[in-house]
Amino acid sequence: MGAASGRPPSEELAMIRNLLAVLAAVLIAVPIAPAPAAAEPAKPTLTWSVQPADEQGPDGRRWIELALDPGQSVTEHLAVRNFSDGAAVFTLKAADGYLTDKGRFNMLQSDRASVDGGTWITVQNEVAVGPKETKVVPFTISVPEDATPGDHPAGIAASVTSTRGTVAVESRVGFRVVMRAKGVMKASVAVDGLTATYEQPWNPFSSGTVVVRYTATNKGNVGVTGAGQVTVSGLGGLAEQGGRADVEEIYPGGDREIEARIGGVWALGPLSTSVTVSPSIQAASPSGAMIERTSADVTVWTLPWPQLALIAVLGLLYFSFRTVTRLRRRRLAALLARARDEGRAEARTGHSTT
Repeated sequence: MGAASGRPPSEELAMIRNLLAVLAAVLIAVPIAPAPAAAEPAKPTLTWSVQPADEQGPDGRRWIELALDPGQSVTEHLAVRNFSDGAAVFTLKAADGYLTDKGRFNMLQSDRASVDGGTWITVQNEVAVGPKETKVVPFTISVPEDATPGDHPAGIAASVTSTRGTVAVESRVGFRVVMRAKGVMKASVAVDGLTATYEQPWNPFSSGTVVVRYTATNKGNVGVTGAGQVTVSGLGGLAEQGGRADVEEIYPGGDREIEARIGGVWALGPLSTSVTVSPSIQAASPSGAMIERTSADVTVWTLPWPQLALIAVLGLLYFSFRTVTRLRRRRLAALLARARDEGRAEARTGHSTT
């Protein structure tokens, strides 16, 4: 009988225990992915509009313009339309209005206090609007007894405030309300800071461009636009050129930067540049309004450098040509004289030999 080849039972049990321990360690080390959490339902996107209205609803006006007597009060309406699938509560607020640099109407931010037309409007603080619903809200305009004549722009907006991290973000939609207090209307646009520069091409056969810049400031008491005319002329009114520099709408006290480019201008020394602005009152022009036309002048000095350079080059070429021609003539004359001298010398030598 041969000897047994298997290990003792105690050794085999130890190996099995070690294998189970290794498998347990591997299972503990492998992370178990948590079950996916249930996705939160997405909040509906909130969209809304605010527009002038009557008691029944929106009346088609884009904004409100009223001419009122000092001390007069009127009641108007606005409509808040909720286009969303969920209800929302909107904050209603009136504030002074102004025009941005690009001519867009805007209202003072909520952290700035109104001092003019925005203080004339009284409206409820909030309105709750259901999904796909329109709510009509009345508001009152009360003109102070001591209101100065002219335009007092304001706006009314419906807003909601959301939180993004630690920052509160206000989103608002509104429309303008321009209140004109009756009295003597004055339309005047001042031309300030007028400058003119000359852009000259290097091509001597091309004319240049006069760039005119100025600040148009509404010095009157009503919103206006301005028809601007620019005239550029050289010495004695020679080669006069003209163009437009119109002014878009400006509210009282506001200003706007204007630029005009007048082409086809030749550099003829001092160029006289004149700007004239004729204002027009926005909306219906009241009878007896004072319309003031404003003018300003500036002179820009120019020199025809490309033309002078061309003349200098042509002059240099001319004198170079004359110099070369003169040298060639002298050289030819010297060669002829030398040939004559050599001919005479040969003639004398031949005569003596004979």
